[in-house]
Amino acid sequence: MNKRLAGKVALVTGASKGIGAAIALRLADEGALVAVNYSSSKEGADYVVSEIITRGGRAVAVHGNLSEPEEIKSVIDATKKAFGAIDILVNNAGVYEFSPLDSITPEHFHKQFNLNVLGLLLTTQEAVRAFSDKGGSVVNISSGVSTITPPNSAVYTATKGAVDAITMVLSKELAAKKIRVNSVNPGMIATEGVVAAGFHEGDMRTWIESVTPMGRIGTVEEIASVVAFLASEDAAYVTGETLHVTGGLR
Repeated sequence: MNKRLAGKVALVTGASKGIGAAIALRLADEGALVAVNYSSSKEGADYVVSEIITRGGRAVAVHGNLSEPEEIKSVIDATKKAFGAIDILVNNAGVYEFSPLDSITPEHFHKQFNLNVLGLLLTTQEAVRAFSDKGGSVVNISSGVSTITPPNSAVYTATKGAVDAITMVLSKELAAKKIRVNSVNPGMIATEGVVAAGFHEGDMRTWIESVTPMGRIGTVEEIASVVAFLASEDAAYVTGETLHVTGGLR
């Protein structure tokens, strides 16, 4: 594989499983030194790190719950300590819960906004301070829900609409620092979380596939390859974009 990211330092949040793990593996395959952030699954993060090392790359697992502001700085510090200045931040950590309007509670709201929006903002704030003067790339993992707007997802969809807006704002704000900011908005992807929620089979998947022009759900690798492109110099003039990787569903 062409090592487009040779020598670059990447922090991938929420990278112990699913899309985050696939992104960490792909960036490492492209030559990046990868900090694999996890909140609860040390075992998962250690497995991702061992896979990267087996494939000839370099990686470390970095613990931190990014919904807790006081833990964010330690994640950035551990990344810098391991590899030096950061070049690439992938804001993948996130949670989702679906609820009809009648069942929405402050807890349901804050659980998702504290990580998906506030956590993303504060992590980006701290990471940007650790970028070198050469700049770099921030890739936010948003969601196709920000345009698909499925029922019973008011709070989750609101968090991802916020991520899309933040992406566009920060692309303008950080351009002078040579930092590009883009968003990848996946459709339904076959991940452990989707399986755990029961969405990988039954009515939800059937509906998604029936309205998706390509007629299927996506894979984690199909998201990771787009992130690798946006993180690389192949996307040197791309910033402020929300790239929907949804099989054509909007």
